[in-house]
Amino acid sequence: MTQALNLTLYERLGGAPAIEAAVDRFYDRIMSDPSLAHFFDRVSMDKQREKQKAFMTYVFGGPTNYSGKSLRIAHQRLVEEYGLKDSHFDSVVSHLRSTLRELKVAPETIKEVVALVETTRNDVLNR
Repeated sequence: MTQALNLTLYERLGGAPAIEAAVDRFYDRIMSDPSLAHFFDRVSMDKQREKQKAFMTYVFGGPTNYSGKSLRIAHQRLVEEYGLKDSHFDSVVSHLRSTLRELKVAPETIKEVVALVETTRNDVLNR
């Protein structure tokens, strides 16, 4: 039991294979959502998926060092030019939650992931 408490969120999620599966399914959902897909019109989705895998690995305590843009800078154009707002952020969180449920992630771990994602809201929305 003590060993399980010392595991990072990355490890509890299942490590690299789990992050890879989650990101791929997550973006499949995003790209099928007409309210969100247009934000990725000028984006290489292969590169986006790789950046997201590296970011999630880093944020969840995995071995990858993320060296991409800050969330604020990465999303600034989306806020200014495309009108990214709370309702979009809520949809992204909902898709992430559904993806993790589909992958049979424990409910308490999903709550932890969502709570962590919520801490990024103001940076993503440039507030």
